[in-house]
Amino acid sequence: MSQKRVERCQTDRVSTDDRKPARVEDVHDLAMDMPFVTVAKGPSDNPVYQVGRKSFIFFRNPRPDATDPDTGERYPDVIVLWVPSEADKQALVQDRTSPFFTTGHFDGHTSVLVRASRLNELTRQELREVVEDAWLSRASTSRAKAWLQDHPEIDGGPPATP
Repeated sequence: MSQKRVERCQTDRVSTDDRKPARVEDVHDLAMDMPFVTVAKGPSDNPVYQVGRKSFIFFRNPRPDATDPDTGERYPDVIVLWVPSEADKQALVQDRTSPFFTTGHFDGHTSVLVRASRLNELTRQELREVVEDAWLSRASTSRAKAWLQDHPEIDGGPPATP
C-alpha cells in the first residue's frame, strides 16, 4: 500500500463493511471487481488473477522457501500480490508484526506474500488498497490511467462525490 494510501486510510471515512477483518473470499471478490481481470489456473488448479495476461495475484503452492520457523512445515496458504515498487514492498514487509512478508526467492521481485490465515489482521479496506495497487502495477498504462480517472481518490485526489 503506498504511503499516500496509508495516510488517507487513517483519515478517510470507511464503510462498516470495509472495517471488517479481511478474508480469503475478499481477495477473490476484490480481484474480480477490477476491470479486465481473467482467472488462470496454476499447476495445482490454484487461482492466478491476471490483467492483460500479467499476473497480479496468485495463490501459491506450498514451497520450501515459505515455512513455519518452528516446525519447518511449508505454509499451505501463501498468496502473492504484486506491488508498484521495491519501496512499496519494503514498506509492507519491514514491520515484523505485519502479515506481509517476503522470502529470498522473491528478492528483486516487486511482490509481497501474505498467508491466508493472517488476512484477518488487515481490514477489508486495507486489503482492497493492496489489491488495487497490485492491479495497477500490472495493468497497461492506458487501462490504469482510465481506471484512475474513474477513481480520483486513489491517486491522491479528494474522494469522489456520489
